[in-house]
Amino acid sequence: MLIGVAGWPVSHSRSPEMHNAALAALGRSDWLYTRLPLPPELFNEAVRALPGSGYRGINVTIPHKEAALALADSASGAAAAIGAANTLTFEDGTIAADNTDAQGFLDALGEPLGGRRVLVLGAGGAARAVVWAAREAGASEVAIWNRTPERARLLAADFGVEAVQRPRAAEVVVNTTAAGLIGSAEGLPLDQVAEPELVADLVYGPDEPPVTAWARARGARVIDGLEVLVRQGALSFVRWTGEDAPVDRMREAVRSRSDGSLVRVRFRH
Repeated sequence: MLIGVAGWPVSHSRSPEMHNAALAALGRSDWLYTRLPLPPELFNEAVRALPGSGYRGINVTIPHKEAALALADSASGAAAAIGAANTLTFEDGTIAADNTDAQGFLDALGEPLGGRRVLVLGAGGAARAVVWAAREAGASEVAIWNRTPERARLLAADFGVEAVQRPRAAEVVVNTTAAGLIGSAEGLPLDQVAEPELVADLVYGPDEPPVTAWARARGARVIDGLEVLVRQGALSFVRWTGEDAPVDRMREAVRSRSDGSLVRVRFRH
């Protein structure tokens, strides 16, 4: 049985190491997780052919998440609400779409957001899933800050939350920007964020990203992008196999890989 991850590009993905480690831990030697480099113009045709090639399902990464949702015959509530799918499952001649990014983010936090103020830095695809997840989890306030205020306003309008021109105090801060990919948090108004209790920084890599360093210096609890990757992957794994995912083994696999680069978890292009 085959499963995999489709993207363009996809060579950077740590999902094969993570899922193949999980399959090995459960003794599923007849399963294999592969990379599927698919350019946008071939995505629909190629995905429809996958069940005939022995695929049970795939993860979907940039730039295909919107296309994956549009292609599917059915969609989970999360995928429909977020407007993107990161998991496709092939069953009985149909394609079912799901989005495990939002719940994976909440699982990675490991503590409730109910009644707490959440500040999201950034207004791209990652922010979209995070904002929806925080709102659904009962956050008392979800505020979005972005360098381009209009993008923040558009995202806030989609989910009925608030865009802010200046960050305000919040118990939970989530960095969904590219800060760290270039080794600097310059341009982020961290000096205006006050003292959060919890910071989720969706950048990860072999070196400590600047937002993570800023958070640790203030005594905040930090969740990194690798943990989010593991948690969303575990949910996809359950969807395909029907078995509980060996989360510890998956975490070990992604954290043991070192390719010398910083990566941002990207929920939607």
